[in-house]
Amino acid sequence: MNSTEGTSHTGFHAGSSSVRDETRAAAEVARRRVRIMPATSYPTLPRPEPVAVPAVRLALKSDGAVRGLLDGAWWPRSRDLLSELPALTAVLDPLWGRITRVAVNPTYWPAIPRKVPVDGRIVKVGWFAAEIDPHKLLLLSYGIGRWDLLIIPPETGAESAARLMAAASDHDGLPLTASALIAAEEGPHGVAPTGAPLGPDKVGEPRVKIA
Repeated sequence: MNSTEGTSHTGFHAGSSSVRDETRAAAEVARRRVRIMPATSYPTLPRPEPVAVPAVRLALKSDGAVRGLLDGAWWPRSRDLLSELPALTAVLDPLWGRITRVAVNPTYWPAIPRKVPVDGRIVKVGWFAAEIDPHKLLLLSYGIGRWDLLIIPPETGAESAARLMAAASDHDGLPLTASALIAAEEGPHGVAPTGAPLGPDKVGEPRVKIA
């Protein structure tokens, strides 16, 4: 009885050892197959196309021109400074030096952010109700100086905007203030009300290049 039990017990262990050996061998074969298996090639996903940024509508006086009261004109597409200023300063930085501060009159701007992110840095924004013409944008360039732009109301028609841009960037023109230029254009031609919101179908492009 004892001998039979011993034999059965020995046989059980021997069988178990054989099963473990076969399992190890199968696992080793599987590992080798995994090592030599070629990498699966997945199709490359198309990269998203970059979103085109609308060109800045801007006209500047040429170098060497008498500055007068204005250095040019800017025709923003909306009254949202947070979205409009980054594109403007990106264009002006290589021309005038890095723009560090901007100031406006709050009359025609519903919200004025204190800071605007531009290319990984911050441009500070301020406002002055009495010191700045309601239709003018004041820019301060790092180590260079101050620049003044006529702000053409966003809802202005293309023809009126082109005339205002030409007048503000003409070094031989009359030294009119920003508001005087707007008033002169409103008289004979009739510019849209400066307080009206910008409509998506009311914006045109002036045929004016940066001077």
